[in-house]
Amino acid sequence: MVMLTPREQDAAFPALRSLHACCAARNGAGVLIFGPSGAGKSDLLLRLVHAGYDLVADDRVLLADGVASAPAPLRGMMEVRGWGLVRMRFVERVSAYLAVALIAPGGDETAMTPERSPEPETHGPSGLPLLRLNGFHASAVARIDVALDCMAPVSLRSRIGVMSLGDI
Repeated sequence: MVMLTPREQDAAFPALRSLHACCAARNGAGVLIFGPSGAGKSDLLLRLVHAGYDLVADDRVLLADGVASAPAPLRGMMEVRGWGLVRMRFVERVSAYLAVALIAPGGDETAMTPERSPEPETHGPSGLPLLRLNGFHASAVARIDVALDCMAPVSLRSRIGVMSLGDI
């Protein structure tokens, strides 16, 4: 089997992007988690899985036409810091609806606090609506739930009763 580097994949398959990110899904609606090393991507992914989300990919996500998956060698693998790589149940591919950008820890605490009511943003590499947050905050999973409910089709939303503004 020939293994392509992320750059080689991007060149060989222009519609396929290899991204340094994690992906979890709730009811088939995928959320991509981006951030610099040490920002807590895998930690937040572990909390999402523990909260009932499905594991899709840890560390590397393949994105093609809005569908996210893990590269073959990483499928079902997740890093648990302090323990190592573990094999977990996973979903092979999901439609992505939301990108989360984690704010890097360290330094000035105010730099880690997202704006209260920011203008809507789009994550450039994925084209998805973007939520910025501190992944270590206790409310991070709940904020992702709310944002995903606002972005995903009604059939893929949770049962907490959130409606997007387009539903009103």
